[in-house]
Amino acid sequence: MLEITSIKNGLVIDHIKAGIGIKIFNHLNLEESDLSVALIMNVKSNTLGKKDIIKIEGIQEIDYRVLAMLSPNITINEVRDEKIVNKLIPELPEKVENIITCDNVRCITTDENYVPQIFNLVDRDKATYKCEYCDHIMKLV
Repeated sequence: MLEITSIKNGLVIDHIKAGIGIKIFNHLNLEESDLSVALIMNVKSNTLGKKDIIKIEGIQEIDYRVLAMLSPNITINEVRDEKIVNKLIPELPEKVENIITCDNVRCITTDENYVPQIFNLVDRDKATYKCEYCDHIMKLV
């Protein structure tokens, strides 16, 4: 049986949609970090069926809103002295730049790499964003 021990001080990123943990791991550049990290994938979950979990020992600050974009049901537990001291459920940001990519082939951002990918939140409940250039609607999940 696989056993992952608790962390002393750091973050536990939980309720990550199965398969998205590696995207969050890469987004946070954890492979380049000296921190101890556990990426646990396809864990059984009563609410999600399967989920991913990331445990990071010693991390201080990250942009929680971006994590909500990658997996909207995500929770972040801040751990100090092996106890959860704060539980966060991040909200989707109103505006994002260079986090998601427009999939409209006619959008200027497809051909012009110097143009930033800017999206504005349209519907928080449905996790949808609109491209600032072509008005294309993107659904995150």
